[in-house]
This record gives sequence, structure tokens and C-alpha cells, in this order.
Amino acid sequence: MSSVAVLTQESFAEHRSGLKDVDITGRVPEDEAYIPTYLEAFPPLPDKATPGEKTGEPARAWSKIRPIKASVITQVFHVPLEERRYKDNSQFGEGEEAKVCLDIMQRTGAHIELSLAKDQGLSIMVTGKLESVMKARKEIVARLQTQASATVLIPKEHHRFVIGKNGEKLQELELKTATKIAIPRSDDPNANIRITGTKDGIEKARHEIQLISAEQDKRAVERLSFEKAFHPFIAGAYNRLVQELSQETGARISIPPPSVPKDEIVITGEKEAVAMAIARIRAIYEEKKRKTTTISVEVKKSQHKYIVGPKGNTLQEILENTGVSVEMPPLDSSSETIILRGEPDKLGPALTQVYAKAKSVIVVEVIAPAWLHRFIIGKKGQNISRITQQLPKVHIEFTDGEERISLEGPTEEVELAQAQLQEIIQDLVARMDYAEINIDQRFHRHLIGKNGANINRIKEQYKVSVRIPQDSERCGLVRIEGDPQGVQLTRKELMDMAQRMENERTKDLIIEQKFHRTIIGQKGEKIKEVRDKFPEVIIIFPDQQQKSDIVQLRGPKNEVEKCAKFLQKLIAELVESSFSISVPIHKQFHKNIIGKGGANIKKIREETNTKIDLPMENSNSEMIVITGKKSSCEAAQDRILAIQKELANLKEAEVSIPAKLHNSLIGSKGSLVRSVMEECGGVHIHFPAEGSGLDKVTIRGPAEEVERARRQLLQLVEEKQVNNFSVELQTKPEYHKFLIGRGGVNIRRVRDRTGARIIFPSPDEPEQEHITIMGKEEAVWLAQKELETLIKNLDDVIEDSMVVDPWHHRHFVCRRGQVLRELAEEYGGVAVSFPRTGTHSDNITLKGPRECVDAAKKRIQEIVRDLESQVNVEVLIPQRYHRAIMGPKGCKIQQITRDHEVQIKFPDREESAAQKAASQENGDTDLIPRKCDIISVTGPAEKCELARAALLALVPVTIDVEVSYDLHRHIIGQKGAGIRKMMEDYEVNIWVPQPEHQSDIIKITGQVASVERARQGLLERVKELQAEQEDRALRSYKVTLSVDPKYHPKIIGRKGAVISQIRKDYDVNVQFPDKGDEQQDVIVISGYERSANEARAAIEQLVAALQEMVSEDIRLDRRVHARIIGARGKAIRKLMEEFKVDIRFPQPASEDPSKVTVTGLPENVDNAIDHLLNLEEEYMLSVTETETMAAYMKPPSKTMGTGGNDEDKALVKGFAVRDAPWNAQGNKAPDMSSAEEFPTFGSGIAPKQTSAWGPKKC
Repeated sequence: MSSVAVLTQESFAEHRSGLKDVDITGRVPEDEAYIPTYLEAFPPLPDKATPGEKTGEPARAWSKIRPIKASVITQVFHVPLEERRYKDNSQFGEGEEAKVCLDIMQRTGAHIELSLAKDQGLSIMVTGKLESVMKARKEIVARLQTQASATVLIPKEHHRFVIGKNGEKLQELELKTATKIAIPRSDDPNANIRITGTKDGIEKARHEIQLISAEQDKRAVERLSFEKAFHPFIAGAYNRLVQELSQETGARISIPPPSVPKDEIVITGEKEAVAMAIARIRAIYEEKKRKTTTISVEVKKSQHKYIVGPKGNTLQEILENTGVSVEMPPLDSSSETIILRGEPDKLGPALTQVYAKAKSVIVVEVIAPAWLHRFIIGKKGQNISRITQQLPKVHIEFTDGEERISLEGPTEEVELAQAQLQEIIQDLVARMDYAEINIDQRFHRHLIGKNGANINRIKEQYKVSVRIPQDSERCGLVRIEGDPQGVQLTRKELMDMAQRMENERTKDLIIEQKFHRTIIGQKGEKIKEVRDKFPEVIIIFPDQQQKSDIVQLRGPKNEVEKCAKFLQKLIAELVESSFSISVPIHKQFHKNIIGKGGANIKKIREETNTKIDLPMENSNSEMIVITGKKSSCEAAQDRILAIQKELANLKEAEVSIPAKLHNSLIGSKGSLVRSVMEECGGVHIHFPAEGSGLDKVTIRGPAEEVERARRQLLQLVEEKQVNNFSVELQTKPEYHKFLIGRGGVNIRRVRDRTGARIIFPSPDEPEQEHITIMGKEEAVWLAQKELETLIKNLDDVIEDSMVVDPWHHRHFVCRRGQVLRELAEEYGGVAVSFPRTGTHSDNITLKGPRECVDAAKKRIQEIVRDLESQVNVEVLIPQRYHRAIMGPKGCKIQQITRDHEVQIKFPDREESAAQKAASQENGDTDLIPRKCDIISVTGPAEKCELARAALLALVPVTIDVEVSYDLHRHIIGQKGAGIRKMMEDYEVNIWVPQPEHQSDIIKITGQVASVERARQGLLERVKELQAEQEDRALRSYKVTLSVDPKYHPKIIGRKGAVISQIRKDYDVNVQFPDKGDEQQDVIVISGYERSANEARAAIEQLVAALQEMVSEDIRLDRRVHARIIGARGKAIRKLMEEFKVDIRFPQPASEDPSKVTVTGLPENVDNAIDHLLNLEEEYMLSVTETETMAAYMKPPSKTMGTGGNDEDKALVKGFAVRDAPWNAQGNKAPDMSSAEEFPTFGSGIAPKQTSAWGPKKC
């Protein structure tokens, strides 16, 4: 069985570094007396190619050509330093290159990794599907490699022929030549057309543009047909000859590039210049045709690209060096024949160069099992990147699903890379194995575990790689790769897990979410106990956001049942112990219930096993909440009430009140009963729970106040009973709206006459037929009688008819009969029938209760009168504004129709291009109204005029606001944020001119009111910006101060503390001179004039104080320095603060290790020195005693020869080499300008600039 293994860090270390270390031949044995030679100590660098050699050209040629491989591939290629677009190496991996690669990865889906080669070129590895890799490769070349660009000059009047109708010609040209062509605007005086792209593409595009221009240039255009084979001789190497001809004659010569199969050469210009150019070209052609001959050679098709070279440079190089043209067969041709054309004596050297170029690059295939490819590549491509960095000209390509690895590049480098790869492959094959097992896909997520816990543990434990397919793959094949023993152990464990899961059972428990947190416990302690008790059961709680009550148990059947019973028992206990009761206790007694140090409340909690919560001290609530089992809560309640009774003369009384009156006595949100409690001295009134059916209401408090509250409650009950008589009346739901009347007029009339309250059922109530009448008994009977009369009349159904002009029928039946539905709902379900369309009848039928039919007829007559009084007003607004007037989804028009009760109709969009063009040419678009510009408004005359005014107000207008060009970028803001905010705030469109126009006019477009507000806002913003400019001008005042550089560190202070404080106090910027400045004593202060002068005075005062200071040196035994300094300099800082001096100790390599410098005012320096000398004397006693004891404690063998320790150190030899250049020829000093003695590294990259503050800290 073939298998895969994971490489450990130790076993694969040699492969991550490329090749195994090769033993150096002739190595001498390790000997302390041996002195190496200069060449052994400093081996020479490899020979560097001279600038004139183009050895890198063939190596780069293959990087441009990507063979089409399988769908998933990995490509590694190199971008040389000279072709890199971003060459700033200061922050590799964080600059523009990384951002570009991230953008390309997101757009194409390919994976890209960058690394920096030794020659500062980029090594790029692209992995992904074939299409993604191709897209990514194209974008990388376009965005990370420099692209060529060229300009072509043709007359301005010919530009429109290059663009073509609607830009079609330009698009076709760009697509055909794979370039980007930028044509200047018509108002731009520049006539140069810029072409960007590959060299071949630029040449093609230039040729096509010149052809177009030549066709339009009627002065002189000549077309010469010469054999394509002689075009290179006419053009010359790198097109130099044809350029010289153009310069000498003044004619434009267009030679089709090699990729275009045309023989025609086009010459344009003045007639004399064209004639001169034709004569010269004919002479060249005839001479070459007479003198040249051809030879044909066969070269493998795969090597043709190396002969062509990048951008065809190799062909041009051969033409330049030998004068021989090399004709290559087309890429899509299978021919391998190359034709060399030139003079006989030059064909030999040219043939030699062709063969040399063809053999400069080879392709080698290395065979390796496909499953090993990702291990060969390494994590994040680090293994393969090491090879490509060492051998940047080698291109390595892996193909998914195939066992071969392609290497392409120079012969020597490819052989080295092949050896390294084969060594890696041999080691991997010997050390790795793989296994595949089939596990049901439904168990995959359990194998992975939560957040990958299970699979990560297995990988870490057995040092293997496990690949579990995605759910979308619908595959059960699990692949294990790694060490053979680890693979087998992993396979066994995964099979055991799958076997267990097949015998598992899943059970769902319904547990209220409010108990989940209690079951889990703090930090999961309680659920951990449950899981420890049932280790084979997996307990899964839903996320809190799901608000689900389902808890899932999964595991062996018996264990799941046991765990379910245990949890159900636990839940029952939680439900039982979650009973809650609220006890009202007067606020002044809460502290007595709590007791001293919480003793009372703690005792009640422990003895009753309940949870007791008291309100906060600053709360107005008097309720104490008790939670636990019902019996325990009641016991705790009795004990708390007993404490209150002992503390006050409280009385408790019970009043019997019918349960149906409880809600009315409590009032809205308890307002009525609360007013009674507040009025009666804060008594507590407790009503039984709703739905309990109990009539007893409990009143607790001081005796007098309880009696008073009882009387008030009974009085309220009597009033409620008198006014609480009610009856129910049954009627059809469709009569309700008619009984209520339009705007509630009918039902209000009944209420006013009778004084009774009539309640209709709400739409969501199940009983829709019952109407409730409440109030005094007499009023209720009177209201019932009136309503019964109305209902009786409604039950008297009649059928009637009326005449309505057919012209108005459409208004009633349009919008799916909305008007008819409103009539039926408002007038007791009356049915209105209109004649069918086309019958030309004006008779309509109404059927329903008599009163409803009469009311509906009146309403229809009112609607008809309104329709007859309607007018049609036409509003002329150009069609280009219609979309703006409608607003998003027509919201503005809908608002106008609702506000003014009119109908608005917009015309259909028009018109043919010819009509538009004609109207624009005549210039009278606004004078002759077009049908597509007329908006129709239908409705009452007055309202139509209002709607017309509202429509005209929505027509956008454009105004010009003059704003200085210098302020435009500040108005626009960062990434357009400022201008975008203004447009959103004022609901307008603001147009700022392009920077190249340097115009001061900003255009604002929108509604009149919005435009005016935007103009005011823009002018206010301009004032703010002008004020900021003035402020910046005031802050730019500068003063200079000359200070001796030795005082600069003191002025700056420790970590810049002193100068930062000065900057903060005076709000100024203080600039010290850089190291390279000529004037090292000049300090520049910038800010407001007054602040800058004050800061200058402060610095001068500081310098004056520093000038008064003195420095004195004292010698302290270096053995006591550490004790004086203290841990982390704590002791010496305390001394410096105490004596107000600066104390500097010598560096470890100082010539005088005992010298200590004290700086400060003379008196302070003297005091500090005295203190330091006293400390030295004190510490030296301890040091001497320690050294004496150490001398007795040392063994004799280690104490011998210790005397002269310093002398022994002096005799130790430093690093020495033999045959060094500086020892040759009479100790002659080396020549530092010699490139041989001091070779350069890399490609001469400029050193990184460092700031005056030292290198950057990461």
C-alpha cells in the first residue's frame, strides 16, 4: 500500500535550505594552531556577468510564455530587479506589491506568494485553477512589471477616425493589439496618442493608427509592396534605420510589424519627402535582394522562443551584430524550419548565435508521485522558494494530478535544481506513507470536532496530515499522509471513531433557555460535572442568539438515556426552585430585616434555602423578592412579615371585591391603586393573581391608614358597580363601519344622546359579531334600543339604481375596483354593479340595506360632481428632468398626488436619434414643445395648479459658484468624502472641475431650495478653509536660536521629555539640526509669533542655567559601580534627583574604567561627589571582605596561575589569516578602488536612508 508521511522539522531541515551541505575537499583537521589562508577564510564570490552580456535575456524569455496545462497548476516565476515596478525594499511584504497581490488574489481566486531573491528580484508563486492562474499571471505582469509605452503623432483632425463611431474603432483596435490607447480630448492642444502595452502590441497599434492617419492624409500617401522577408533590412535593428530615414526625409514610414502578414509599406508626408524616402527604401531593397542569400535550419519548436527572446530582442540583437535577418515560423504553425537571410560571409556567425540562443535554455522533467508535490513545495512554498531564490533563472512548474515536475532555464542551473529536487523526492519517498479510508460523510464533522479540536489533536499526536473532503464534494474518502507508523495509528483511531458513531443515538431535550445558564454553571463547572459523569455522551447547547430550547444529546443509546433522565430530574428541581413571590415591606424596616452585617437575611436564606433580593437603597421600591421552592418561599415570607410586625403596630385587613372589578380598580399600569396607597400613608394593597378567581384583597399598614384605604376601595367598588352595567349586542361584522359612520359620526351621536360607552371588537379578536355597551343601566338600555333600530334598518335589503355618465365608470373600477371596495366597507357592505365595458349603458345598480344604499348613492353623486369639476393641466418640463422629478421609485410623484389629490401622468420616452439630432442642430429644443416633454395633471382646478407648482419646483437648476482653485482639493476631501457629504446633506449634485483645467467655477445642480442651501453651505465651507489658511500662515512664523550643540541633548531631555513639554506649553514646533547640516548650532522654532518668542525665551533660560553648570571627574573603584547604580538604575536616579546633578559612569570598554563624571551647579556637584566618596568607602569594606572569603573558598587547582590574568588576556591572539592581500608585496595597503580586491554585492542598490533619530524600531 502506497502512503504519505509528514516531515518533521529535524528530518527535513536540509531540504528547506535547498541542497545538502557539501563537504569541502581538502578540509584540514580542527587544530587550534592552524591558521587558514585568506582564500579559505574568505572564498571568492561567483563571477559576475559584464553589463554588455545579455545572459539573462533567454532566461527571462520563458517566464513570458505559459504552457497550457491541467486545470489546477502551480507556477513559480521571477521578475528581475530592472523590471520591477515598485523597487522600495524598505518594507518588503507591506508595500504596494503586497497590496497589489492581495487585490489580484481577491479578483482572480488564485493564491500568490512573494519572496525576495538574492538579486533583489521577485520570486512569485501562483497556485490555483488554470483559468485563475492565467488571469493572475496577466495582472501580475501588468501591475508589477514595468510596461512599455510610446506616443504616435498624427494630425488632430484624424483622431476621430481612430476613435470611430461610438468608439467602436478604438475598442476594436485595443482588442486586436492588446494595448491601451489614450487619445487626448478634443479641447486638448496636445495631438500625441499614447499607447501602453507590450512591444509587439505597441508596434501593431502604431502601425494601424498611422495607416488610418495616412488614409485621411490626402497630401501624399504611397504604398510600396516589398517581400516581407526584406522588411527587417529596411527597418534596421531596433527600427533605427527607418527612424533615421524618417528624420532625414521628413516622411512618415509605416512598416508592418513581423506579426502582421502584410507586405505593404506606407509612406506619408510631403511629396518631395515621400519621393526621397521611396528612393532610399528601393535602394536598400534592391541592394539586399542582390547581395543576400538564405539558409534553412531545423530547430525544435520548443526552443524557438529562446531565439526570439523577450519582446523579440534576441532577433534584433542578431540582426544588429551580424546583419542577418532570422525568419521564424508562426507560433500556430508546426514547422520547425528557421530561415536566415543575409550576406554569405555573415550567415556563419549568425547561425552560430542562433544555435547558442536555442541551447541557452533546457527543459527537464522530474518524476515524483503527485501526492508528494505539496510536501516538495513546502508550507507556503518555502521549500521551492529556496531553490528559485538560489537559482532565479529556473522556472519550476507543478501540474495537479500528474507525476511530472517541469524545470526550465539555463543548463547549469536546471541541473542543480534537478539534483536538489531529486534528493528531496528520494528522502520523502523513503520517509512518508499514505492511507485512504472511506467514512460516511455524515460523520465527517464529528471527526473534525468543535473548531477542529479532534482532528487537530490527531494531527499533533501522530504527526500526520489528514484531508477530509468538503461537504460540497459529496465524497467519503479520507486521506492520511505522514510517518508510516503515525498513518496506521491514525487510520485505526479514525475507524474506531466512525464505528462508535454508527452505534450512536441522538436525542433532543426541551429545556427552557432561561435554565441553560444555570445548568452550565459559572465557567462551565456544573456541565463539566455532568459530562464527567457521562463521558461518552456529547451535550450540545444552542447559541444564545438562536433562542432555542432544544438541547441535543449524542452518544451510546444506554448512556444517552441515563443522561437524559439525569437532566430531566435536574430540570424538575430547577423548575420547582424557581417559584418567586414579592413581599411589600416598608422601606424603613429593610435595614432591620438585613440585620447587622447581613446576619438576619443570611440566616433566613440558609434556613429556608431561598434566594432573597432587596431593592437598592436609592430605589423607591418596597418589594422584597423571594425565589425558591414554593413552601420555602412562603416560610421566608412569614418570617420577614413577622419581623415587620414586631417593629411596627401594623394591621392587616381583607376586603371582598368581585374579581371582575379588580382590573378596573388597579387602573392603567396600576395608577389607580397606587394613588390610593400614596393617599393612605403608604399602605400595601395586594390583589390576588389574575385568573385565580379569588375575591379577597389584602390591605396591610398602620391601623388608621388601613381603615381609610378600605373605605376608599369600597367606595370605588360601589361607583364601578353602578357604572359597570353592560350588555352585548350581536350584529354582522360588515355593519360595524356603517354603525360607526364616517369619522365616527354615527356612534358619537348615540354616545352623546345616551351617555353609554359602546365598544366594537378589534380586528384581531375572535368574536367579531358582538358589540359591548357599558355604563349606567338606563343609558345602556337606551343605547341598545337605538343600535337595534339601526341594525333593523340595515337588515332591510333593497336594490336600487342610479345614472352615472359612462365617462366616469373607469374611475370607480380602476385599480382593481379600489373605490368600490371603499364604498362597500364604509356603507355596510353595499354592492355596487357597473355595466360591462362596451355596453354603453349609464345605469348602475346598488344592493344592500336601505340606509346604506341611500348613503352610498349620495357618496357616488359627490364623487361624480368632483370628477366633472376636474380639469387637465399640461406641465412642460424637458424629458431629461423627468427621472429626477419622479425620485427613487416614484416617491416624489406619489407624495404630490397624495398631498393635492390629483393624478399625474408622464409621457412615454421618445424619440428617434434623427429627431433628437435635428432638434439639437436647429438649437430650438426649448422653444418647440415636444410630446415627450408634456406631463399631464388631472384633478380640481385649484389643486392642479398647486400640483403644477410643486412639479416645477422639482425641476433641477444649475448655478455656478466661484471658489478659488486652491481650495478645491480641501472641499473634495480625502477620497471625495467632503464633497460626497455635502451632496448627501443638501440633496444636490456638485461638479468640481478637473485639476488640469484650473477653473474656479464649481457647478451645483438640484432643486432650487436645495441648490441655494448647498450654495450657502459651500460658501461657509470656503470661509472655514480661508480661516484655516490664515491660521496656518500665522502658525508659520519662524525664529532661530543659536545654541552650542553640546547642550542639545539636555534641551531634548530623557526620551524627549523636556522639548516635548516646551512644545506642549507653547504650542510650537522645535526643529534641531540634522547630523549632516552645516549649521549644527541653529535651532528653528515655528508657530504663532508670540508663542515662538516665548518658547525661544524659555530655551534661552534653560541654556543659561546649563551654562552655569560644571563637570568634575572623580575616580571610584569599578567594583562598587553596580551597587551605586542599583537595580535598573533606581539608586543612581534617586541620587541624581536628590542632588540635582547628572552622573555618568564609564562604558565597559572605556580606557579608564574608574572615571565617573558629575555635572551640575558647583555646590550641588561638590555635595554629590562627597556623597559618592562616602558610598565608595562603605561599599569597599564589603567588597574586600567578600573577595577575601572567596580566595579561601577557591580550590588550589583553580587558583594557580591566576596572578597575571590581564597579561594572559593580552597574549591571546586575535583572528589571523595567511596570504592576505595586505601582507603581499611589502605590506602594501589594499587598493580600495579596485573591484577585484573589494567586489560589489548584488546590483548596486542605493543604501537605505536613515533618519537623524536612528533606525526604525519594529
